[in-house]
Amino acid sequence: MKNKAKIAVMAFVYTNLCIGASYTDLSGTEFTPHPTCIAINEQTLTLNSHGFNANQKSSFTIAGQTEYIQRGLTVIHFNSPNTYEFKTYDTYSSPEQLNDFLETLKKMQANKASFAILAHDSAVNGVLKPSAELSRMGFSKLGSLKGRQAYAMHNFNGLITEEVNESSAVISTDIPNVSKDDEIYFPRITYEFEPNNNRYIAHAGGEINGVKSTNSKNALDENYKKGFRLFELDIIETSDGKLVAAHDWEMWARFTDFPGALPPSHAEFMKHKIYGDYSTLDLKGINAWFKAHPDATLVTDKVNDPVGFANQFIDKDRLLMELFSPMAVEEASQHGITAMISQEPLMKIKGDKLQWLAINNVKHVALSRRILSAQNKLILQLRDAGIKVYVYNVNFDPGKDEKYVQENEIGLVYGMYADKWMFDSKTTKDGK
Repeated sequence: MKNKAKIAVMAFVYTNLCIGASYTDLSGTEFTPHPTCIAINEQTLTLNSHGFNANQKSSFTIAGQTEYIQRGLTVIHFNSPNTYEFKTYDTYSSPEQLNDFLETLKKMQANKASFAILAHDSAVNGVLKPSAELSRMGFSKLGSLKGRQAYAMHNFNGLITEEVNESSAVISTDIPNVSKDDEIYFPRITYEFEPNNNRYIAHAGGEINGVKSTNSKNALDENYKKGFRLFELDIIETSDGKLVAAHDWEMWARFTDFPGALPPSHAEFMKHKIYGDYSTLDLKGINAWFKAHPDATLVTDKVNDPVGFANQFIDKDRLLMELFSPMAVEEASQHGITAMISQEPLMKIKGDKLQWLAINNVKHVALSRRILSAQNKLILQLRDAGIKVYVYNVNFDPGKDEKYVQENEIGLVYGMYADKWMFDSKTTKDGK
């Protein structure tokens, strides 16, 4: 298929391919082949489970390679001592995923598979509904797991070993000589997409010289040259009511070494450069920049007054406003302003979300990539309805950068908020 980017299907990868990266499908499935062609001095599994109150990221480490996990229960299946696949189930918020978790566990037990489980954050909402069944299966501590507790287990050598703690539970053990197991419990899903540069929004103007979130004219200039055509700016007010671009006043003060009271006046804001080098933007500067770049689109954040802002922006047809309440979205729709509904108001819509979006002519949604697993069904519905979902929280979790999202999540979601341009200019064409 010409000009199609296709995420490769990898049902299983043999260890002699020397691949060390992990791969994740959009339902939350991850498969990580570990290279045996690289000398490994020890085969050790370490499970670091942290409950909600620990306020730490949970992870597992196999032979020195660490993977950080999301909320819920993560199952790691060993195909051999050197290859494994894993999947995180959001057992806290999704009854469907809890049922899938239980069915997978039954199948793996019946097949005498070697596996481990660990919890992150809140794996249980109240109590696990199948607690009695889990106890009968030999998972007595998992069966009695409570919300916010940490949990880790493995079944090496046919023995179930479990640890539970109110804050953190850690298990470290040698990986035994696991028999080769070709069963794939978490197959990857293939998504296709047409590459174009409107899939990528330069987050806060995009990174410049390694600095993120500057919202500066320099960032716009630099990232326009690299290929971005959609630019997010955080729009907030100075003390005298002027609209300017800054993520928040505390961050701006750190960037500029501003010693005064916050928020500053418009005059004070314009006097200070970010790190002494990068020029700040007020609405006049924003309008001037977009006038000089007629193929660029402004994506707003923070501001929730669609009519008030659109009336001051140079070109309403090149304006995409992330909005934070149903009322603001409805107002934008009534005035012909293109709205992108944010995650929180979308999830609060009762009844048929897609019908509400259609009635209000909403074609864009902003979601955290952290909820893709738990909300996979909704994401598919949005995609199939032609609604463009852009994910944020890129670069928030270790290893989950622009390249990761491009290779593993674009195709289910439409695009991303990116700090860096990491996309092939030869295959990424201008798009609308």
